[in-house]
Formats: sequence, structure tokens, C-alpha cells
Amino acid sequence: MLNGPLAGKIFLFSLPLALTSILQQLFNSADLAVVGRFSSSTALAAVGDNSAPINLIVSLFVGLSLGVNVVIGMLIGQGKKEKIREAVSTIYLVAILSGLILLPTGELVARPLLSAMGTPEDVMGLALLYLRIYFFATPFIMIYNFGSAILRARGDSARPLIALAVSGVINIGLNLFFVIGFHMSVDGVAYATVISNIISSVLVTVFLIREKGEFHLSLRHLKIHREYLSTLFRIGIPAGLQGMVFSLSNVVIQWAINSFGSSAIAGSTAGQNFEFMAYFIVNAFSQAAVTFTAQNYGAGKYDRCRRVYVLSMLLGEALTFALSMAFWFGKDILLQLFTTDPEVISFAVVRMFWVSNLEIGTGTYEIPGGCLRGMGISMAPTLVVIFGSCVFRLIYIATFFASHHTFTTLLMAYPISWAITGISVQLMYFIMRRKKLA
Repeated sequence: MLNGPLAGKIFLFSLPLALTSILQQLFNSADLAVVGRFSSSTALAAVGDNSAPINLIVSLFVGLSLGVNVVIGMLIGQGKKEKIREAVSTIYLVAILSGLILLPTGELVARPLLSAMGTPEDVMGLALLYLRIYFFATPFIMIYNFGSAILRARGDSARPLIALAVSGVINIGLNLFFVIGFHMSVDGVAYATVISNIISSVLVTVFLIREKGEFHLSLRHLKIHREYLSTLFRIGIPAGLQGMVFSLSNVVIQWAINSFGSSAIAGSTAGQNFEFMAYFIVNAFSQAAVTFTAQNYGAGKYDRCRRVYVLSMLLGEALTFALSMAFWFGKDILLQLFTTDPEVISFAVVRMFWVSNLEIGTGTYEIPGGCLRGMGISMAPTLVVIFGSCVFRLIYIATFFASHHTFTTLLMAYPISWAITGISVQLMYFIMRRKKLA
């Protein structure tokens, strides 16, 4: 990352990362497809209605994993490789503790969150059942996310993809086994999710244990070294808070979607799959921007930091737009995988038009925000994103949507907020870059 041409390296680093997230989403989509086609549209709505509350609770700790790239990246850039094993031990133990905090938290807030979102009565029972089972997977989700972040920080984005591929194939098999073989509903896909996350976390742990040299993980010598916590929290907590506030705004949007009934929930859930996959390309290049910038900034190679921004923006936005268009032109076939209900499909098409097609808007703030975090600046872009996107959405829903209560009007909140946030973060990036890279 510190020498030679950047474009190919950024692309090759980001591609497995994007494929990992897309693959993960495909396995989640398999959950939805199985319950939507082999159970009911109500079951599809129940699983989809949980996306926003799950992200709200999990986002803070997943955001912490973003700090892993900076902690290890700066140690590499500064030539302090002998310190990396201590950082790995700290990060892995933080992952375990995070999961143990999330498990009871999710169980306690499951019903109040679903009730606050206005979940329809015909969906509530199944949604609550899915959510309570799902949270047993959170300790293993944290181990996989933090362990994968350690591997990616050293430039290895392939093995996290392998771990996910193996667990995901098992997940699909278990979905079919539980739902079709045992005639289960959302509980079947929830149990499959828990088991597959256990497998992915075990695989990543094995990869780290078998590492040689400074990235080796010793389970017998796990210890938190406080000097790494400050950077981990300074970078990770703002990123996690940004995710939480984003998720809070999405909870409010989900509450608004719930007001249109179970068909709208199911349709929104089906359409949401494609915007997630398009976003994961943006997110992959954002994480590449964090890692490449952190190493080159730590090594004092500021010209390369500037090129990381340009190349990440060009590659990330181009690939995101291409995937969004592929989904749009193939929507008639793709949506049939989830449901054959014409009303559900009509809601899904509206969501795809206003959100999935315009997903490049997220890149205008995620990628420069990643560059800033790579330079050690995390709170400033977080605050801009919170106010420019999340607070705006809440105001929009309370005012404009309240007086123009349509599904289309609701979804317009996404592209408008992305435009406001993107302009703001881009300006911040160039102002901060002038100071940090002088």
C-alpha cells in the first residue's frame, strides 16, 4: 500500500471486501426469498421489519471495527510491527465483550422497538420471534467483523470472503431444511442465521490463530492493552454513532413505511436488498480509503493520500452506478424471487427507482469520510453526516411527508439527504486535507 501504482491495488483490495458484503446480503436475501415464497408475505414483512432495529442496536459496535483499520494501518505505516500482536489481542477481546453486551440488550429492547415502530399486529408476533432468536448470533457477528477487520488491515480481504462463502452456503441449506423440510417460518431462517454466524466466526478465528508473526492470535494470552483503545474508540465510536443515528432515522422511516400496511413492508423489504448490495461497493471503497490513507499518512506519503481519494471516488462511484442499473433493468425477474404478489412488487419497484438507482449519492460522503478517518479525523465527518442526513430525514418526515402522505414522497427523503450530506462532507474533506497534508 505504500509503494507503486494505487489504482489496481485499491481495486483488488476493495473487490473481495465488496463481494464479501454482497455475498452476506445474498444470504440474507435467501432468508427473505425462502420465507416469502415458501411461507407467506407476512413472514417476509416480519423479517424485513427487523432490519432497522437490528442495525440500530448493532451499529455502534460494528462501527468500532472501522477503528481496527486505523490502529493497525498506522502501526504498519510507522514501522511498529512488533506492536501489532498486542493490538490484535486487544481487538479480539473487545469483539467478544461487545457481543456479550449486545446479546441481552437486544433481548430487552426487542418488543419496545417493534412497538415504537408501529409494527402491524399481523406482523408483530413473527417479527418478535425472529428478532429474539437473531440476537443470539451477535457475539459471533462481532468476532467475525473484528477478526475480518484485522485481516483486511494487513491487506487480506480474501479469507473473510472465504469464511462468509462457506457459512453462507450452509445458511441457505439450513433455510431450505428448516422452512421446507420442517415447515418452520421466520424461526427457521433465524436459527439458520445463528448457526451460519457461528461458523463464520470460528473460521476467521482459525485464520488468525494460524497466522505467523505479528498477526498471530493467541487465545491463551488475550489481554486489553489500553494504548490501542484510545485510537480504536476515537475512530470507531464516532463511526458507530453515525451508524446508530442513521439507523434511528431508518427506524423512523420504517415506522412511516409500516403505516402503509404489510404489503408495503414486504415490498420495501424486497427492494431494499438491491440498494444494500449497491451500497456495499461504496462501503468497500470507503474502507479501502481508510486503510490506504492510514498507512500512507502514517508513513508521511501525503501525495499518495490525495491519489487514494481520487481513485476511490472514481472506481467506487462507477461500479456502484453500474450495479444499480443492472438491478433496475433486471427488476422484473429479480423481484419474482421474493414474491409473486403484484401489490408487493409495485411497492418494491417504487423503492428501487428512488433509492437503489441513486445509491451513488452515498459515495459522495462515505468515501471522503473514509479518507478523513484514515488521517485520524472521525468526529467531524460523523457530525456532518448526522445533521446533513439523519436530522434532515426526521425533519422531512415530520413536515413534508406528514402533509404529503405517499410512499413516493417518503422515499424521496433518501436522495435529497444524500445530496445535502455529500456536498457538506466533500467541502470538509478539502478544507481538512489542506491542513493535514500541508
